[in-house]
Amino acid sequence: MNPTVGIAVILTVLQAAHCQMIKDLSACLQGQNLRVDCRYENKTSNPLAYEFSVTKDNRKRIIHSSISVSENIYRGRANVTMHKNLVCLHLQSFTTSDEGVYMCALRATNDYTSNQMRNITVIKDKLEKCAGFSLLIQNTSWLLLLLLSLPLLQAVDFVSL
Repeated sequence: MNPTVGIAVILTVLQAAHCQMIKDLSACLQGQNLRVDCRYENKTSNPLAYEFSVTKDNRKRIIHSSISVSENIYRGRANVTMHKNLVCLHLQSFTTSDEGVYMCALRATNDYTSNQMRNITVIKDKLEKCAGFSLLIQNTSWLLLLLLSLPLLQAVDFVSL
């Protein structure tokens, strides 16, 4: 095999092996509804498949999925929205019977590695209310840049006086 072709094959496999990675999984309440945010880093333009499930009493139930069929009890109550590097599960009328270990699984099309998965335990009494500006927090580099520039802005303001 030509060494150049071999290196190209290895680089292609390495790129496919790390197409996306779940960075954070969080849950909060919006009124009476549960929101589970699955933040990820995507290194490919391939379409993303997702699956949200809950495990309770050693039984896994699919809530919403683009991979498999959702269970009937969640079909009318659950929906998913996708933003840049964020997949959000919205579960309406969240009650204590919906508590359990929630899982987000992601897979990019043509990614030959296993699904990326992350779990979070959701208990209604321990959930915080969703922040109104949570979409700003998603882009932490923007927020970090703003915070780091505050001393510079104060110095410029001081010099102008």
